[in-house]
Amino acid sequence: MAAQSPSRRRLAAVAVALAVFAALLVHVAVSASAAVPPTPSGWSLVWSDDFNGSAGSPPSSADWIVDTGHAYPGGPGNWGTGEIQNYTSGSANLAQDGGGNLRITPQRSGSGEWTSARIETRRADFKPADGRVLRIEGRIQMPNVTGQAALGYWPAFWALGSPYRGNYWNWPGIGEFDIMENVNGINSVWGVLHCGVSPGGPCNETTGLGANRACPGSTCQEAFHTYRFEWDRGVSPNQLRWYVDGQQFHSVSQSQMDATSWADMTGHAGYFLLLNVAMGGAFPNALAGGGTPVAATVPGRPMVVDYVAVWQSGGSGPTNPPGGVDARSTIQAESYQAQSGTIVETTTDTGGGQNIGAIANGDWLRFDGVNFGSTAAGQFKARVASGAGAGVSGLVQVRLDSPTATPIGDFALADTGGWQSWRTVPANISGVTGTHTVYLTFSSGQPADFVNVNWFTFSTT
Repeated sequence: MAAQSPSRRRLAAVAVALAVFAALLVHVAVSASAAVPPTPSGWSLVWSDDFNGSAGSPPSSADWIVDTGHAYPGGPGNWGTGEIQNYTSGSANLAQDGGGNLRITPQRSGSGEWTSARIETRRADFKPADGRVLRIEGRIQMPNVTGQAALGYWPAFWALGSPYRGNYWNWPGIGEFDIMENVNGINSVWGVLHCGVSPGGPCNETTGLGANRACPGSTCQEAFHTYRFEWDRGVSPNQLRWYVDGQQFHSVSQSQMDATSWADMTGHAGYFLLLNVAMGGAFPNALAGGGTPVAATVPGRPMVVDYVAVWQSGGSGPTNPPGGVDARSTIQAESYQAQSGTIVETTTDTGGGQNIGAIANGDWLRFDGVNFGSTAAGQFKARVASGAGAGVSGLVQVRLDSPTATPIGDFALADTGGWQSWRTVPANISGVTGTHTVYLTFSSGQPADFVNVNWFTFSTT
C-alpha cells in the first residue's frame, strides 16, 4: 500500500491522457454495464461501488486505497506471492472507462518492466452479524487473452482480514477469501480459502482450500460473469460458500478445522476487499510449469469490473433492520459518507484497520441510512483515544439528519494516555427509532485536536 500522509486536508490531482486511455479499450469484448442489482428481499445493502466515474478517472478515493510498488512498506517482497509487476496509480493501469466500469490493465514498458494496479477498500469491517449471512459480489470480465499470450496474467477479486493492515506478517492466520482467481487465461474460476499456519495447517498452505470450475456459458475471458462469496453465520457449524453466476462450486465448513484457527480467521473486526491483476508469481508459474510472464505474453488486456457490492441478510427486528446500516452493528468511523476536517490513519487498536484522527472543534462525520428499527435505542458507545495536552478536551456529540441539529447525546473526553490509547465510552441518548442520517460532531472550547474515533454503535440500554 502506498504510504498515507496524515495531512488534515488532501488534494487530488488526476491527469487524464485520452490517447493512453483509448488504448485500454483494445482487445476487450464490449458489454453494456449493469448497475448494482436491486437489494434482494430480506437483505440490506452494506456497501457498493458502481464505478460510474468519468472516463480516465481513478476509483473514488473515499472508498478505495490504491496500492503501489512491489510490496507494502515493511511487508514481504513481491506482495508475498512472487509476482513481478510494479503496481501504479497511473491511468494506463487503473481507470474508470466512463461507461460504468473500472479497468485494471497490465502494461509492459519498452525496457520490459510490467506495471499493473491493485486497489483495496478503505472499509475493513465486512463481517456478518451473528445469525446473518454476508454476501460479497462482483460482476467482472477477466482479461480477454488466452494461450501463450496469457501466460502470467493473474486477475483476482478477494478479501483479507483487517489485522493484516499494518502488520503484513500475520498471514494466513487472519484469513483470506479468494472470491475469484484466474491464471494464464484458462477458462476457469478458482475459489480459495487461506487460514491457519503456513506451511500446512487446516488450510493446506500455501495452496489453501480451493475448488475451480469453468465459467457457465461464455468463457471467463469472453464475457462478464458474477462472482459471489457468502459467509453464513446463520447455520451451525458456520459455512463459507463460493458461486459463479449463482451456481455454487465450493464450500468450507467450520467443522473442517480446529476452533482456534476458525476464531483467528473470523473473530476480528472483519475484512477489506481487493481487486488486482498481478503478473507472474507462484500460482501462474505452477500451472505453466515454469516462470511467467514469457516473451509471448501480451500487455494491455484489462480486467473489467462493472460493480462490487456487499449485502447482509436480515429480517425486520430491531437488531435486524430491513435496509440501511444496522445501528446496533459496529459502525467503523472510516465508513463515513462525508466528513469535514478529519483524516484516516492506521490504528493499533484491537482488530487493526483504520481510525479517524486529527479531530478538532467544528469537525464532523456523516453516516447515511442508519437504521434503528422499531425499538428505541437509548445508548451510544464510541471507541475513542486522545493524546491531547493538559487542559485540552471536548465533546463527542450525536446529531440526527443535520450537523446543526440539537445533539441527542454526548460525552466529554480528555487525554486517555495517547492517540492510540483506546477506551470505549458510553453515553445516554434520547430514544431513537427509524432510519436517520447520523452525524458525529465535535465541539471544544479551543482549536487543538482532542480526539480520535475508531468505531461506534447504538444499543437499547
